[in-house]
Amino acid sequence: MKKKLLSLVLCAVMAISSAACGSSSSSSESDLDYIKEKGTLIVGITDFAPMDYKDGNDEWIGFDADIAKKVAEDLGVKVEFVEIDWDNKILELNNKSIDCVWNGMTLTDEVGSSMEVTKPYCNNAQVVVVKSDKADSVKDISAIKDLSFAVEAGSAGQSAAEDNGLKFTALTSQADTIMEVESGTSDACIIDLLMAGAMIGEGTSYADLTHTLELTEEKYVVGCRKGSDLAVYINDEFSKFKSDGSLTGIAADYGVQEALCF
Repeated sequence: MKKKLLSLVLCAVMAISSAACGSSSSSSESDLDYIKEKGTLIVGITDFAPMDYKDGNDEWIGFDADIAKKVAEDLGVKVEFVEIDWDNKILELNNKSIDCVWNGMTLTDEVGSSMEVTKPYCNNAQVVVVKSDKADSVKDISAIKDLSFAVEAGSAGQSAAEDNGLKFTALTSQADTIMEVESGTSDACIIDLLMAGAMIGEGTSYADLTHTLELTEEKYVVGCRKGSDLAVYINDEFSKFKSDGSLTGIAADYGVQEALCF
């Protein structure tokens, strides 16, 4: 009986030790090795010009998309762009349904604490967008308090609306919020300055819209799983692309060169 009890105890100890070893191995696993092994870098995005959007051939392009393609090429893997619910980006990362969030993502306390982030690569702001004929009446915070806003759910735009006590409806994407203002369903929306520069005003599909107040100052980062070595690799790639001129070249293609942090 004693021998049997001792045997059971030893088995239990070995099982616990094995589990502990397995846990340690899993937590220290290299994301880069994982991505190389599966042969694909899966990038979580939304439709957000000029960072990530589709061209006439239904291919994803944009400043972020083009840089992500170069990183994947250097890793020796294919790149796959997956549209995500922005509100679920952290869950998508942790579930490994995507490998990074690369979509003009603002560095916030939540992002910094929940993800392994790269160094900032672009400056940005959250801006108020209204019909051009109403722009003169939207000069300060007090002038927008009674407006109805559309914002992207879980975005920096929603945070700006909350911080300023504004009335808002949360929608799936920033593109949807612009359409709300265009249709008159909402008085205004809050979107990224870089998107406003690409999507509204003269020469765009929303020529009668303009941006007015800047509610925040922000910086963009790429987000990876907490502890991931992919973030460090992307930082090194940023430095490489800056040195060889490809970073500024792609930035010029999409009109974001003045926003670069480098």
